[in-house]
Amino acid sequence: MPSHATTGALALAAALMMTNGARAAEEAKYPSWKGQWIAIVTAGLEGRQFKFDPTKSRGLAQQAPLTPEYQKVLADSMAEQAQGGLGNYPTARCLPGGMPRMAATQAQEYIVTPETTYVLLDGSEDPLRRIYTDGRDWPNDLEPTYQGYSIGRWTDQDGEGRYSVLAVETRGFKGPRAYDASGLPLAFDNQSIFKERFHLDQGNPSILHNEITVIDNALTRPWSVDKTFRRNPNPRPKWREASCVEGNNQVMIGKENYFLSADGNLMPTKKDQPPPNLKYFKQPQK
Repeated sequence: MPSHATTGALALAAALMMTNGARAAEEAKYPSWKGQWIAIVTAGLEGRQFKFDPTKSRGLAQQAPLTPEYQKVLADSMAEQAQGGLGNYPTARCLPGGMPRMAATQAQEYIVTPETTYVLLDGSEDPLRRIYTDGRDWPNDLEPTYQGYSIGRWTDQDGEGRYSVLAVETRGFKGPRAYDASGLPLAFDNQSIFKERFHLDQGNPSILHNEITVIDNALTRPWSVDKTFRRNPNPRPKWREASCVEGNNQVMIGKENYFLSADGNLMPTKKDQPPPNLKYFKQPQK
């Protein structure tokens, strides 16, 4: 006759097997997005660097449906940059890029769990996105961040008993933020909403789509693009490390931007730019 201890051990083992089996069955419902996904970007005047619409060059070539007010913001930004300034590009000051810039990162990795999908970003000041898929609603005390707060929902688009599409909505932002280095602006009220649909390409499972739509008060209508990523066949890919602070030579003093030269001295970035005020420093005797 088995002892009470033996019976208890068998019951525990059976319970663990049932739990592990249920977890395995649950995890099998999710798609395999393992590996490194590299952004597919059409080369333009700026090469293959990030841009919101990856098929077009930056700035005016993006053809963003901006309101007249924000068309002027972009024009002023590009004019200031042509004179050596930063324009409407806060990331040049080492502020986080946030959304939607982080959705254009060159390489990404997805870790899918039933409760949260994690998006790890290569060489980014925003190294991690969390997309909550545990059925939660929007919190009442949502704290604004550069990357926003993302809630997702998995759907079985094909009716095959396996999830194929991750629909995500992201809101709750702070700024300043811009789409790209030209200073292509988002509305300064930071009321952006991003809606995304992640899914594998039907004809090629090595291609991942992120169909992203921006709803923003700087736009006359929602703006949608399809960002695509190709899975790196290398099972042990290389991942970059980048720190804006480590390599940034742009120095903001008040509202003026200067450049730190290789000899350690400040240089003007614009013609006839005044030097910073040195009233707190001892002046040399004349």
